[in-house]
Amino acid sequence: MRRLRQVTKIVREQGAKQLGARLVSAASRRLGVEGEDLPVRLEDVRKADVEAHRPVVVPPIPPDGRLTVNWVTTPPSKGSGGHTTMFRLIRHLESAGHTCQLYLYDTFGNTAADLEPRIREAFPFFRGTIHDVTDGMADAHAVFATAWITAYPAFNDPCQGKRFYLVQDYEPWFYPQGGLYTLAENTYRMGMHGFTAGRFLADKVLDEHGMPADHFDFGCDADRYSLRGEKRDGIVFYARRKAPRRAFELGLLALELFAERHPDLKIHVYGEKIGQLGPQFVDHGLVTPDDLNDIYNRCFAGLSLSMTNVSLVPHEMLAAGCIPVVNDAHFNRVVLDNDHVRYAAPTPHSLARALSEVVTSPDFDATARAAASSVEGRSWDAAGLELEKVLGRELAT
Repeated sequence: MRRLRQVTKIVREQGAKQLGARLVSAASRRLGVEGEDLPVRLEDVRKADVEAHRPVVVPPIPPDGRLTVNWVTTPPSKGSGGHTTMFRLIRHLESAGHTCQLYLYDTFGNTAADLEPRIREAFPFFRGTIHDVTDGMADAHAVFATAWITAYPAFNDPCQGKRFYLVQDYEPWFYPQGGLYTLAENTYRMGMHGFTAGRFLADKVLDEHGMPADHFDFGCDADRYSLRGEKRDGIVFYARRKAPRRAFELGLLALELFAERHPDLKIHVYGEKIGQLGPQFVDHGLVTPDDLNDIYNRCFAGLSLSMTNVSLVPHEMLAAGCIPVVNDAHFNRVVLDNDHVRYAAPTPHSLARALSEVVTSPDFDATARAAASSVEGRSWDAAGLELEKVLGRELAT
């Protein structure tokens, strides 16, 4: 029935010809031939004249100050760091009495009714309603785009509400310089107000695209990640082969070099299953936050690579006394801003050497305690408070 609804929705919105094109594209992918679907609807791109900004109309704010906020998002999934951060912000707004509504942007024909049970299971605290953005949005005080492909429907929809943009990475960097790169880049010219994960992104979108933005600092979920004083037996690698920005190949080469130097230590790998690499490797695949904290507490160091904006992983490692080894880059240093992070040039030998230096450092227990202390009190409440402050200021103007 779910597949039938998908087919019906695609035919209704895009016509039978587009359904046939999708089937051919899906078949070509199965045969290993290039032919990926665009991640954004072409009609949404065609409709968006990014240089023609409509006047901002904001409904009257009630005397109690409680706002209605629309969030346009790709279908949230359990384990997605970007969606988790979005829901942390939503949770803060809801706890302060504001109303949040989710509008799903799905290009595969799924309906909100199909996806809602999975979303409720993954984020059970969410109290708002869930809709299809293609059905149109209700008026709100604020409308948030949450990824570049969602910026197009947020820009195009005629509903009232000031447009904001939750920017958690510089998404043009996800693609080679070309069409998709440019379509992603154009979203920073839509006249929205940015709210970015870390100062680097706020500076970048303003300096390069003239997009005004505020930023929030990364928090750390102290309820999930903490130092337990367990016996450590190796290192850990955050592996995301399907996310090129996480430099899986580079990390794997560094781990092989490390394994040659330290055959007595285990190498824990999580994020996605990568297969058997040798007796030292423990392939955990996708794990829960509780299991992840156990892994961090068993490791001296963790390899966390990011060729774009930094991930949530280094702060989580620090909370468990696991020293993050991170590729040296300006955006990583600006966002992390922590003396206990080890930076290394993005070469296999440099990364392996940095990992080796951590596992052979004297009095590691003291190092672990200092690392954990460095992120104490770094909760996500500050990000939620910053968002409230930004909304209050921007909606009053």
